[in-house]
Amino acid sequence: MINTKENTTTPVMSIEDISISYGDDKYAVKHVSAEIEAHSITAIMGPSGCGKTTLLRAINRMHELYPNISTEGKILLGGDNIYEMPTMNLRRKIGMVFQRPNPFPTLSIYDNVIAGYRLNGIRMKKQERDEIVEKSLRDVALWDEVKDTLHSKGNFLSGGQQQRLCLARTIAFRPQVILLDEPTSALDPISTSKIEDLLVELKKDYTIIMVTHNMSQAARISDKSMFMYLGELVEYDNTKKMFTTPTDPRTEAYLTGKFG
Repeated sequence: MINTKENTTTPVMSIEDISISYGDDKYAVKHVSAEIEAHSITAIMGPSGCGKTTLLRAINRMHELYPNISTEGKILLGGDNIYEMPTMNLRRKIGMVFQRPNPFPTLSIYDNVIAGYRLNGIRMKKQERDEIVEKSLRDVALWDEVKDTLHSKGNFLSGGQQQRLCLARTIAFRPQVILLDEPTSALDPISTSKIEDLLVELKKDYTIIMVTHNMSQAARISDKSMFMYLGELVEYDNTKKMFTTPTDPRTEAYLTGKFG
């Protein structure tokens, strides 16, 4: 049985019996249920192929871009089933940052931040755009580094700066939830530390769900952790408790490096 801490707060998101399969009836995720607390960082851990990225992509329906993938169960955001929402509306509420920084290469730093509004056909006055760009870049601690080069291409920034720019692009829409898929795996230790510090600050305003192979990272910055194995959610608990006294022997074996 999955160990979960009794939650007395209303979750921002409820994952209810989610299963995800491919066309050959091979299940990548099997009957996963979890409640995600607001203004927290939740780490999803597990060995390669355990279903953690598939689960993350299901939370903003990225998996629907691929053929022959079917989903059972539901995910509630503020009580509303995300699978009944228009995808454009959903992705304004749930933003995603990928493993490798991916600023739009032909756009300036300024236009990268505001890209979501333009792609959605949302017209604003220049002052409104300027305010959104500055606030978003300040929120990711990038404004002072780029304020004099806003109209230069974003792909000329360092890897860590590019990833913070991608975060700024995501939070420009002020989503409720930010999803991150191995957000620091392609970065150097200094850039990784900056991103980690940033995420701890951002959880004051957002709810963050993060896939990571880096157990030390999960221990440093996450509030709660999920351990997945062979598509199943084995254990979900407060991170400190999971890392010190895991309930399931498979969790303990993974955390102590016996497999993974």
